[in-house]
Amino acid sequence: MEWLASRLLSAVLAVLAGSIVGMLVGGASHWVALGSMLGAVVAAFFHGSYDAWRAQRFMKWLRSERDGAAPRDSGFWGELGYRVERSVRLLEHRVESENERLTQFLSAIEASPNGVLLLDANDQIEWCNSVAADHFGLDPQRDRRQRVTNLVRAPAFVAYLQAGLYDEAVSFAGPGSRGTVSVLVRAYGDGQKLVLSQDVTERERNDAMRRDFVANVSHEIRTPLTVLSGFIETMSSLPLSEAERRRVLELMSQQTVRMQTLVGDLLTLAQLEGSPRPASDRWVPVRKIFMQVQADAEALSAGRHSVEFSGADSVQVAGAEGEILSAVANLVNNAVRYTPTGGRVDVSWTVRADGHGVLEVRDSGIGIAREHLPRLTERFYRVDGSRSRDTGGTGLGLSIVKHVAQRHGGELEIESEPGKGSCFRLVFPAARTRVDNGPADTRRTLDRVDSI
Repeated sequence: MEWLASRLLSAVLAVLAGSIVGMLVGGASHWVALGSMLGAVVAAFFHGSYDAWRAQRFMKWLRSERDGAAPRDSGFWGELGYRVERSVRLLEHRVESENERLTQFLSAIEASPNGVLLLDANDQIEWCNSVAADHFGLDPQRDRRQRVTNLVRAPAFVAYLQAGLYDEAVSFAGPGSRGTVSVLVRAYGDGQKLVLSQDVTERERNDAMRRDFVANVSHEIRTPLTVLSGFIETMSSLPLSEAERRRVLELMSQQTVRMQTLVGDLLTLAQLEGSPRPASDRWVPVRKIFMQVQADAEALSAGRHSVEFSGADSVQVAGAEGEILSAVANLVNNAVRYTPTGGRVDVSWTVRADGHGVLEVRDSGIGIAREHLPRLTERFYRVDGSRSRDTGGTGLGLSIVKHVAQRHGGELEIESEPGKGSCFRLVFPAARTRVDNGPADTRRTLDRVDSI
């Protein structure tokens, strides 16, 4: 109450001073009482006017943007201005801090790999991050305050949002059929909704590939098992001649080998997918790999083809010898299998201008139509299923080759045309290839690899 006492005291002193001055002035003209009264009135008027002026200054500051300081007066108005300004500054600081926290929070949501969409009680868009905008085909700025069901017309999403049962997520095709979006809604606040979206296209594709893989493996194993079972039943129930018995045993052996090959390829794929990337300091001579593959290819060809290997002298590749050998063997054996009698298979090593090493397997076989080329490395994909079984293929060879190339930082290139043969290239990065010309060159190459 000090401010009230000081204001009353200043008013009383002003009136008293005015009364005294008026009394002195009035005494000269013998109007003492009247002069005293007029002096008090005039003093009160000036005191009130000054106080009103100070109040006007303060009110003007309040109505403005309040960027500057409040009027620095003494007494009541000075104290009031100081305290109001302090409260305003504290409030502005709190608002600024909250805005900064909100900005950081929205930035964190913006960085989320999932879509986040905020809806009010009327299902109008309050905010969404760029991922959600991409999932739903929205514009984060233009579409604010728009009803989401007017913009996202997917029937599954509209029915899910209107049903109000949000225990499970719902999936639907994204805008422009670019993939599949999974949406989960959570209610909060006063009828507001948090909509979380996720692109599950890759997950569904992997699930489909997994289902197809299991179905293909089951089919591939079931076929030879059925053959073996039939032969066993035949041998146990029917009298067979020695020639028939040998023929049945030969066919049983073929089916057994087929299953062993399939299981071996499956185990190879599992090992490639589950093991660490091959080291870049274990050098394998390409000539050694060529010699092993050439022996197998010539045995498989049995003199029916011309098989030539070239360009491997002194060349080395950094990586897993077993994996590289498996990849090259698959490519060469495929070339032999799918090249008619009298055809030619050429296996060579070359170096590109950028230093990449290229292992090329070219044949004069039957070739492959262009539409099949992108899918050749898929597991169990066959251009002609009956032809693959006749040649002993499992449908996993090129998938193994692709995995080996990727694990060594390279890639598999395929060129083919029906009736003109095929060309498969394993391209290795420059850091994983070298020509072994002696200790000094070896040291320089190793230094280059270590620096990568």
